[in-house]
Amino acid sequence: MFSNKTIDRLDEMLDEAMSGKFCESNYDESKLSRIESRWKAFLGTSVLSNQNLEAERHRLEEFISDISHQTKTPMTNIKMYTELLYEEARMLNDPKVPEEDVAASARKILKYAEKIKNQNQRLEFLVDSLTKLSRLENGTLEIVAKPSDVNELISEAVAIAKPKAVIKNVELVVSESTYKENQTASFDMKWTQEALSNVLDNAVKYSPEGGKVTVSITDTEMYLAIHVVDEGKGISEEESARIFGRFYRSSGNQQVEGVGIGLYLTREILSKEDGYIKVIPNDKREGGEFILYLRK
Repeated sequence: MFSNKTIDRLDEMLDEAMSGKFCESNYDESKLSRIESRWKAFLGTSVLSNQNLEAERHRLEEFISDISHQTKTPMTNIKMYTELLYEEARMLNDPKVPEEDVAASARKILKYAEKIKNQNQRLEFLVDSLTKLSRLENGTLEIVAKPSDVNELISEAVAIAKPKAVIKNVELVVSESTYKENQTASFDMKWTQEALSNVLDNAVKYSPEGGKVTVSITDTEMYLAIHVVDEGKGISEEESARIFGRFYRSSGNQQVEGVGIGLYLTREILSKEDGYIKVIPNDKREGGEFILYLRK
């Protein structure tokens, strides 16, 4: 049976644990001392678990807040244009409205319908991006890096970016020295294509009309580096440390359509493949340059 001294110490240990003041006494080979040691280890594990739960709760709160903020604008715009559409439709059904006003209402209806379509596409893109983001952060998105064809990666990503480049009259060029026979690296083809497409999409988006985006490759001892260079205004040294943050958008680019998730997703995808991405600040070169490093 336990002695009174042992019971008193166990009682004291519980009181100290509940108050957060537990401290192991001098260790010896006794059973009580071993219990104290294990009790301390248990409390340490519990504290760490609670800290992780608190961090996860805080992250979830931030994520929900971000979703609310990001979806508010397109949903508000859809509501506004729907109401305007409804008003114009009422005019079309009113026999007292002059014919020229009916024609004007018809044009407005087409305009508002196009606005609703654009906002709906933005909302769909946002929800899709948020879903990918959530899966990445929760570890439920499986990224499997294996030896893959870099030429195929670049060709597919460029093909995805091409339509937007054509619409904006931006020349999308792959350097002649880029494609080489049997050029491989370790990455997940599907998700790395997503990562590179995000960077190319940004390059086209922030390039001036009539500008050029160039894709090239350099080879290092450990990595194969894909360079994406545009003729936009580039990224400042100050912003280069922040642009890969979730939902970050430069104050000078607020007029450009976007939600600030693409580069964050790109960084997370590459990180899970033992790769990384960096940006060359515009004080070191004209235009923007992003470099995606794929592990060889």
